[in-house]
Amino acid sequence: MKKIFILAAFAVSTVCAMAQVKYAVSGTYAENGKKVYLLDRLTKKTIDSMVVANGKFSFTGTADKDALVALKTQNGNLEIEFFNDGTPVIINFNDSTLKGSPMNERLAKLNHEMEIPLRKFEAKTANMTEAEMGAHGEELMNELNEVIDGMQAFANKVFKEERNSLIPVAFSQLYLLDNGVEAYDELVKEGVVFASHPYLKKMRDEIEEMTKPKDGEKTAFIGQQFIDLEMADPDGKMHKVSELVGGGKYVLVDFWASWCGPCRAEMPNVLEAYNNFHDKGFEVIGVSFDQKKEAWVKAIGQLKMPWLQISDLKGWKCAAAPIYKVDAIPDNILIDPQGKIIDRGLRGKLLHRRLERLLNK
Repeated sequence: MKKIFILAAFAVSTVCAMAQVKYAVSGTYAENGKKVYLLDRLTKKTIDSMVVANGKFSFTGTADKDALVALKTQNGNLEIEFFNDGTPVIINFNDSTLKGSPMNERLAKLNHEMEIPLRKFEAKTANMTEAEMGAHGEELMNELNEVIDGMQAFANKVFKEERNSLIPVAFSQLYLLDNGVEAYDELVKEGVVFASHPYLKKMRDEIEEMTKPKDGEKTAFIGQQFIDLEMADPDGKMHKVSELVGGGKYVLVDFWASWCGPCRAEMPNVLEAYNNFHDKGFEVIGVSFDQKKEAWVKAIGQLKMPWLQISDLKGWKCAAAPIYKVDAIPDNILIDPQGKIIDRGLRGKLLHRRLERLLNK
């Protein structure tokens, strides 16, 4: 039955890809002599290009029906998406507006609204020197994470409120990154109008590839019993990971360091997961790759991590590195109540969704 479903879905997407409709795209842009490009989001190829003359440009031709396309300036600073639905499109790059079908006008409005915080962040950092960015690194990282979280929340809202059009397809990367590839299967099962759009399926496949661990040596640990680690806590008392394993609990061994920007940016997510699932049987133990005890202890307080923290203060020579093939952080392993490693590299919403499936039964 599953094979039949897959073949049927492939047949639908193939038919959609074969249908061609005419496009007519014109517009204005103040940069005479510069090129504008018409791009196919699915294939990532250029459909057409045109040199701006007298502040104007225009394209005509045929492309896949309802393909998600984008018009992009030569320097890449400006880009406007729309669907090739057969209605002529007029784009003004001078004020980033689009005129066309109601669906494409709505899409342009939503994209513009979603990107306002990102544009403000880009404007804020555009003229900062490398030294200034380094001095405000943690602050900027937190601000950027807030912007990304806001964009993902916006995409979730679009998927909820725009279900009767193709518009959610344009936000599918953000939506699936936040909700996981399982959300694609739910959309197909629900039979939403855009479920068979090939770009949605492409995003599903790309995100699955992007989010799964790549290193064979690292993923080889999944399915094996954990190897114990013993190190000191900030007070100098020795602890083992095995102290937490068992008793019906799932344990996340979190590899991090105070000097690691991405680790610090990820920690609020781990804290949220801890607060949500600790009472249901979820534990965390932090294994630090720090060398300086003062920086390590300070970071524990700053990041408000209530779980057990251990370290041998040997940096990349940490005992955990060769045992678990840790060559980049943040990284983590998830251990089940029987001491078996069942997952690795769980970050962002992936961690929450994994715990939900395990503990919200």
